[in-house]
Amino acid sequence: MTRGWKIATGAVALAVLGGVWAALVARHSRKGPITLMGAVIRQDADTGQEAPIADVGINVADGLAAASTQSDFSGFFRLPLRPEVRRGRAITLQFRHPGYQPLDLHVLAGDELYIARLTPRNPEAKASPAPASVVVSDVLVRYSVESNTVVSIGTGVKTFQVVNTGNVPCVQDSPCSPDGKWKAAVGSASLDAGAGNVFGNPRVSCIAGPCPFTKIDSEELSQNGRTLKVTARAWSDTATFLLQAEVFHSAVSNTVRLSYPVIFGRALNFSLPAAAQGPSLDATLSGVPIVFPLPPNALLSWAECKVSMEKDRSKLYRCELKPGYRFP
Repeated sequence: MTRGWKIATGAVALAVLGGVWAALVARHSRKGPITLMGAVIRQDADTGQEAPIADVGINVADGLAAASTQSDFSGFFRLPLRPEVRRGRAITLQFRHPGYQPLDLHVLAGDELYIARLTPRNPEAKASPAPASVVVSDVLVRYSVESNTVVSIGTGVKTFQVVNTGNVPCVQDSPCSPDGKWKAAVGSASLDAGAGNVFGNPRVSCIAGPCPFTKIDSEELSQNGRTLKVTARAWSDTATFLLQAEVFHSAVSNTVRLSYPVIFGRALNFSLPAAAQGPSLDATLSGVPIVFPLPPNALLSWAECKVSMEKDRSKLYRCELKPGYRFP
């Protein structure tokens, strides 16, 4: 192999390596700045007690975060890093909440899901509540849901005739038989279901006269379902028709529903459907049954509640007992 050939081969190899490196750099730059995602939960040996923690302040030491953030109702957080922070760099995530011990989490910047488990500041108070605490028991969720009830209240009935003389040839501008041969007559009838009512299962049929030589031209039900109109045609002698339809009445009623919240530690959890109205909590405090309405901000004298609106507009509640209260 000549010296010139070696130089040419080396140049080609360098060009290929350079192209690969440029592609890797371009691919990295296309990804853009790193955004960390994770969740904050309560530290507990029982995984069923690891409740999400909301409103936890989250930052990165040494000012490496593009902006600080807070965990939401589900404990989720999204934290953007500064553009100069590359994947694989060692960073320190800082988690701060007044009710929990501070946590510094040493991780590598990247696409992992970062889970922070915070320890309550007073775990012993949770384990052994003071004897003088108010006991909250028999907690029940009560709400109502509107429902439409449709009831059949009768049948609308009407007869009508289409008067005609058979075997008369059809002339211009006159109703005719479908084949255009015989003179025909057209008649109509209508029914009104009354205010607040609607028709269902409408039907019309010929019941007397030369029915084989009749035809139903149209059957129209109004948009609100209250009125029904039919038109019929006869091209022989007079025919009689019967118009019928069921009448239904729609009424709105409130149905009261009950559900039991799930209690984990000092927190109770429950959800309400989007259609729930007038929600309340029935609870017994130190032997006295009391009803506590649930306003939109879910303020209770004995618990601190947080509410999350789900995509289907249902609501998820998490209520944690205030100091001085305990479950049995």
